[in-house]
Amino acid sequence: MNDFELLKHHDIVTDENFASQTYWKGVFTRFFAKKRSVIGLIIVVVIIVLAILGPVLSGYEYREISSVINPETGKEVVAKGLAPRIPFLHKLLGKAPYDDFFADKTFLFGTDDLGRDLWTRTWYGARVSLLIAFVTIAIDVVIGMCYGLISGYFGGVVDSIMQRFVEIANSVPRLVIVSVLAVFMPKGIGLVIVALLITEWIGMSKIARAEMLKIKELEYILAGKTLGASNLQIIFGDVLPNTIGPIITQVMFSIPTAIFTEAFLSFVGVGIMLPECSVGSLIEDGFNNITTLPYQIIPPIIVLALLMLGFNFIGDGLREALAPKLKDM
Repeated sequence: MNDFELLKHHDIVTDENFASQTYWKGVFTRFFAKKRSVIGLIIVVVIIVLAILGPVLSGYEYREISSVINPETGKEVVAKGLAPRIPFLHKLLGKAPYDDFFADKTFLFGTDDLGRDLWTRTWYGARVSLLIAFVTIAIDVVIGMCYGLISGYFGGVVDSIMQRFVEIANSVPRLVIVSVLAVFMPKGIGLVIVALLITEWIGMSKIARAEMLKIKELEYILAGKTLGASNLQIIFGDVLPNTIGPIITQVMFSIPTAIFTEAFLSFVGVGIMLPECSVGSLIEDGFNNITTLPYQIIPPIIVLALLMLGFNFIGDGLREALAPKLKDM
């Protein structure tokens, strides 16, 4: 009998608990192991899908005033202030609180004081708010990472001067910046984007600088310098890939901040202007009509709250997944 015998493939058992896995596979596993992270991801994905498809499915334009012609008088009847209604439920319940002119029309969230469909305006406004947040945060990531990495890499006088500028920029209240911009710029999307670009990059730069200070003294960075690698190659080729984790986490927390800032600016009247709409402008419009149309303010407030909650859940999950505690590993 042979002392050694080859095992067949099906006889080999791998311990899955201690099997080798890549860094990003581990992040993926830890992220989806948290129920709160999954709930946040579902909330955000659903809202994004509705923001894309919601206005299309309704059949109304976001600025379209719903109206019909009264066959008896020949005059136009506008659907002003209709409460939320679904035709088949309306017939099923046997209630008739609405004009017969709009009995066959669906207004899931009702209409506003001008007769515009709130379902369409809510999801179109969510689309605008998300677009502003994603665009500004993407630009802020590029600016903040470049600024922080360069500041941390060169250190000394360069770092001192660059950080003094950051402290000055961070000390100016956002409302003051917006007030100054409102003098020189027309109200609207442009003003909101510029206001966010001026303020939101600072947090990114601080994280990038901290990561650079931690990484730049490691052996592989010193080896790269010894072998003649350029500063740009070390900063963006060697250090940058190792700062992606903390930056992604910061992005997930910055997006709800940007959405809330846009909503605040639109609410106080320096952001998105009617008939254009965003979550903030819809809340402002609903607040103005809260005594006559109390339901009008509810949909945008719920969407804003869910977006803030969802992105914060995702951020918490990514923070734990990218930097797990020893007991969780």
